[in-house]
Amino acid sequence: MEDIKESLAFKGVAERLTLGITRILENMPGVVDVRFVEREPAEKRSLLSWEQKNTCILPEDLRDFYLTTDGFTLTWSVKLDNECVPLGCMMVNSVARLCPLLQPVSLFSLPNAPSLADLDWEENSTESGSERAPAAPHFDARSRIFELDSCGGNGKVCLVYKNCTPGVVAQQSEIWFLDRSLCWHFLTATFTSYYRLMITHLGLPEWQYAFTPYGPSPQAKQWASLYQPLTFSSELSVADPAGDTYLNKLDPTRAFKGKAKVPAPKKKQSTQCSSGSSAKSQGSTGRHSGTKRLLCAGLLER
Repeated sequence: MEDIKESLAFKGVAERLTLGITRILENMPGVVDVRFVEREPAEKRSLLSWEQKNTCILPEDLRDFYLTTDGFTLTWSVKLDNECVPLGCMMVNSVARLCPLLQPVSLFSLPNAPSLADLDWEENSTESGSERAPAAPHFDARSRIFELDSCGGNGKVCLVYKNCTPGVVAQQSEIWFLDRSLCWHFLTATFTSYYRLMITHLGLPEWQYAFTPYGPSPQAKQWASLYQPLTFSSELSVADPAGDTYLNKLDPTRAFKGKAKVPAPKKKQSTQCSSGSSAKSQGSTGRHSGTKRLLCAGLLER
């Protein structure tokens, strides 16, 4: 009985933690194998150890999240041609895997070896593009970056502390997305907002690219339009208020309109034939008039 009560209690916690997204996914057509990984809460000493090691204070909402569950993993698949194809993945790394994106330089590395800090030689386009956009993180000591989600190799969602000073504890953090071209894109100011954003997008492939100027791949757009039509259409209207210029637009009135028949040009041979016939007729009339004149002349002589 106690085991049943514990399982029911955890089921209720998992239901509140996932915001009921598991039931929504299970009722979607073609969705199979919805899996939520159960994890124990993180210990407070592990959180304190992480903060002391990285000289950063975890945001309060992320701390409460780790005290509820040490990480988050929810995956689901779709059935295509009697085969289960993995599609959606929602993940938040555990405290132990909340590692710095920039590893310390090894003693055995070459002195002039290239690093991510070399990308900060010029101002980021996010800073110079618009005044309202937040300043992008840096790959050097000015920012402390920790990986929250690897995004299946399509980029990295990071917990970012900006304007850091060596030896000073950093407190203010934001959630940013680092794409495969190593460009930064702002997602949310708090972990709670990012968590809701992740649940809303159902963990679809490349959903983070909806917050980039170039958007997700065509295949990811197809999956989003199938399983997330409302959010996908609203994101298109926000990204391009004047209309989506990246999609081919078909006008049925023009595409299926019957073409008017163009009259065939007259052949040149007919004109030549007509001119030839007129010349022949003129020649024949000339001959007849000549014969008449000869006959008249003969009669007069007689």
